[in-house]
Amino acid sequence: MFLVNVYQSLTLFFFLIDYLMVRFTYFLLKKVSWMTHTSRLNWVFLICFALLSIAVFVAALLFPAFRAQAPAPLRDLILPAPEPMIISVLYSTEKAGWLAEVIDGFEALRPMVNGHPVQVEVEKMGSREMYLAVLDGTRKPDIISPASMLQIAILQDQSTATFGAPVVNMADQSTCRSVVTTPLVLVAWEERAQVLWGSNPGPDLWKDLQSALVDPAGWSSYGHPDWGYIKFGHTDPLRSNSGFMTILLMTYDYYGKTNGLTAANITSNPAYQEWFLDFEQSISQFEYSTGPLMEKMIAYGPSTYDIVAVYEATAIEQAQNAVGRYGELHVYYPPVTVWSDHPFCILNAEWVTPEKAEASKLFIDYLLRPEVQEVALMKYGFRPVEASIALDQPGSPFNTYSTNGFKSDLSGYPTIQPASGDVLNILLEFWARNIAR
Repeated sequence: MFLVNVYQSLTLFFFLIDYLMVRFTYFLLKKVSWMTHTSRLNWVFLICFALLSIAVFVAALLFPAFRAQAPAPLRDLILPAPEPMIISVLYSTEKAGWLAEVIDGFEALRPMVNGHPVQVEVEKMGSREMYLAVLDGTRKPDIISPASMLQIAILQDQSTATFGAPVVNMADQSTCRSVVTTPLVLVAWEERAQVLWGSNPGPDLWKDLQSALVDPAGWSSYGHPDWGYIKFGHTDPLRSNSGFMTILLMTYDYYGKTNGLTAANITSNPAYQEWFLDFEQSISQFEYSTGPLMEKMIAYGPSTYDIVAVYEATAIEQAQNAVGRYGELHVYYPPVTVWSDHPFCILNAEWVTPEKAEASKLFIDYLLRPEVQEVALMKYGFRPVEASIALDQPGSPFNTYSTNGFKSDLSGYPTIQPASGDVLNILLEFWARNIAR
């Protein structure tokens, strides 16, 4: 860097020298030969300047970090543009709108790693699909961002079993961080929800819903035979995180616990298995993703779904689309909740170089900027992890749609503590063996 500092100091000096020499040359050419009267000291300076220029340009060719030190006009004419450093990101579909909007802002800042501009290449995938793609080698991303740490827990356990070491470490905040959050909620046509459980479903929400779904009389038991059967929907747990979170909450609720779920709870209790399978078999179809599930509910109304389990952010994003269609939509928060915390985790894999890891951290840091978090809240209904951003600020969707049941303060709702990745995977296997279609 000493060479660079010397060069920068001399650049301005020699600009002045060049100007004076041009004036002096013009004068000399009118009098005598220029070569005869040029001072020896000027020649020394010119030779030093030339050598330094050559050195900097050579350094810029060999080391892209030096590129910025070369004079801009000559640099852009002579030196090739540095290759971009591309970081690849697999992400869950719920973040598509937000990421598409903010990635351009990140790249516009021209972030650099070792002289290379950082660019982001993204691919949408289902949360389970993406960690399976990493395990089988069909995808080699630098960052993986499923909808929840649930998938990171499974990937951590299964990659350890497969490769002998985990490719992610969910406990390492320097490489694996949540960037936005949203809880699982139930969205219902308000008229029907009021008939089913009133304004407040209470602590037995899941048990009451299961009883209603398996009742062969359907809505007739509630005085509305013209409404047919009670129709509940959630996504396919093998393809979508919200479906996985739904069956996880159902299971925790059955046992009346918020932590300590075991494999035996799933595989060795016939009463639970009967309750769970009756619940799931009452559902006619499982959508592949949360967005399409919510869109179908709004498009076709209660003829297709009375109640669905989706993310709060998805419900917020679609709230305006439901106005004036089939009555009011209302959001209900389960008595015990689970959070979709959207982690961005840098993989500990051979294809993730130290430079790519550094570039990935720059991108994650950018997503945590207050102005970027603000976009996630105001336009897409996510809860920022940046604590300085108020959920109930003017214009917030939590204010706009408060009459639909959205709540900014969920401090009174307990949160489940997910089991180990192995237990979570057993629950998925149980569903796949008995329900998957």
